This record gives sequence, C-alpha cells and structure tokens, in this order.
Amino acid sequence: MQDKIPPVGLGTYELLGEECVKVIQEALSIGYRHFDTAFAYENHKEVGKGIKGFDRASLFITTKLAIGFTQIDDQNVAPSVEKALDLALRELGIDYLDLLLIHWPDRARPMNEILNAMEQMVEKGKLRFKGVSNFTQHHLQDVYDANISVPFNQVEFHPYLNQNELLEFAKAHGTELIAYRPFGKGKLIYEEPLFQEIGDSLGKKPSQIILRWLFQKNIPSIVKASSSEHLIENYSVFDFELSGSDMEKIDLLNKNFRYTKAEWNDFDY
Repeated sequence: MQDKIPPVGLGTYELLGEECVKVIQEALSIGYRHFDTAFAYENHKEVGKGIKGFDRASLFITTKLAIGFTQIDDQNVAPSVEKALDLALRELGIDYLDLLLIHWPDRARPMNEILNAMEQMVEKGKLRFKGVSNFTQHHLQDVYDANISVPFNQVEFHPYLNQNELLEFAKAHGTELIAYRPFGKGKLIYEEPLFQEIGDSLGKKPSQIILRWLFQKNIPSIVKASSSEHLIENYSVFDFELSGSDMEKIDLLNKNFRYTKAEWNDFDY
C-alpha cells in the first residue's frame, strides 16, 4: 500500500487563494508529497500553483467528483467523466492525476458506469487509480458484485470511529482505506486524555499518536493544517513506534461516532 500512496497527505478543504498556495509550498518543503483536493473545494488552480515546478513524479494528487456528480451526464457517462477529469488536469496544471474519487455514494446514479469510465482513463494514462469516498461495506459490495475493482475508499476513520470491520472487508477485496478527519475535528486531540498520556511517555503530541496509530494500521491519513507548527507536527510521525499495548488501548476507544454529518450521507446503507 505505502508504495502506492504516501502515508500522510495534506487535505486542502477550506484552503483558498494565496493561503492555499503558500501552505502547499511550505508542506512540500517539509516533506509532504500527497495532496488531497476536490471539485467541491474550488481550489484546483491554487493547488496547481502550489505544486508548480515541483517534481511531478514524486507527487500523489487526489481529487474528487463533485457532490451529486453534477459533472456527470447519466446518459453519456464515459465522455462526461473524461471531460471532468480533463478539467481537473487543466486547473491543476498537470498531465495525469494519481487518484480520482467518487466523493459520495448516490445509488440513484450510475456509479458502476462512472467507475468503469474512470478505468478507461487509467488505460489512457490520464489517471493512475480510481476510487470512492464515504462508501460503506454494502456500497462496496454492490461494486464488487459488478466485478469492478476499487483500489481506494476514503472514509472518516479515527479512534472514535475505528471501522475495523470495513477495513478488513475492503482489504479482503483489494481495497485500501484512506482516513480523513483523523482528529475528529480536533476533538480527539483536546478531549481524549489517552493521547496526551501516551504522548508524554514518548515525547510526542496527541496528534502524532493518532497519526502513528493509523500508520501502524497501514492506513494513509489526510490531515488539515495551515500553520508551520502543525504542518511539521503532523509530518513528524515516522521516528517512533507505538507498542502493542498502546495500539490496543487506542483501539478500545471506539465509539462508532461520526463527526461527518452531511445531509446527503448514505451511512445507514
């Protein structure tokens, strides 16, 4: 997995304008190589400016088809997927994308056709990997039943939402999870004492303990940060290791609690 995708990526939600450009440039100087955006974030051009001139082959760039798949014509799926991808490439200023995700499942839309169209983009060399986001086990099963592979599923994943059943199910079918919102909107860092306790014993911050927990589960993380302090902190997770006991203690924190409350979610499926 980690030869496909860098283990810590920078999420760009709500990063706009020159701030977005500067944050990405600083992240690159720290060592980040994985950047996550989406049509819905409306910052492709700024992300493109931030990475401009950097060695493209060393980067992993992800974007997502807009919520509701507004770019996709259900009657002409393949051409509209290619048109959307071409737009993303132009805005980002790159000639191929590493990962394109369906941002949210919508069972009223032709998701299997969209994924097949993405695969055509892989064959054309415009895309390295196709994937999905916010898919439950049942959404994935529907896709697998159509004999379609899903290399990646980006989902909310953190110690209060330790989706181990989904993780094992996906892994058994060749799908790797990517964790977004690993800090639970910051709540886990400031309100869960276990991370401070473990961090104190290792000379690390609570955020670093959470990211290391994910790293040792082989789950890449998408983290949000804009300050130099937090950018450095979130990337400094490769020089220590959590013990088996610490990993078990963190696993036991699971509450099946989601911070993502989007009204268009389909988490009950």
